[in-house]
Amino acid sequence: MNRWNSESHQARLNGRVVTEEDEVNHDYDDIINLPHYEPKHHPRMSMWNRAAQFAPFAALTGYDAAIQESGRLTDDWVGLSESGNEEMNRKMELIVSMLPEHPSLTIEYFVPDEHKDGGSYQS
Repeated sequence: MNRWNSESHQARLNGRVVTEEDEVNHDYDDIINLPHYEPKHHPRMSMWNRAAQFAPFAALTGYDAAIQESGRLTDDWVGLSESGNEEMNRKMELIVSMLPEHPSLTIEYFVPDEHKDGGSYQS
């Protein structure tokens, strides 16, 4: 919406006659073209440090670690049945009989978790 009357270049604003010159604000004409101020005794902050001011922060210290810990999975310890114990004994006897040959072995064992129920199988 154009407030200006093309013949008189005047408009009415709140009952007062307003000219085009009134539309321009001259309050800052004395400083508008001055160079940007640079302090002499205080160095400018690096972009990295400025960005760090606006980086997200952990309002609840340790909350992220607690969430990750609760999401970490552990295995249950599976005990051997009677037949499993017998099979384990046969394998141990076989290993003992092969010791002079220096066999290469991989043994899987259960390590209990320090923080949660369960643990993990290691080899």
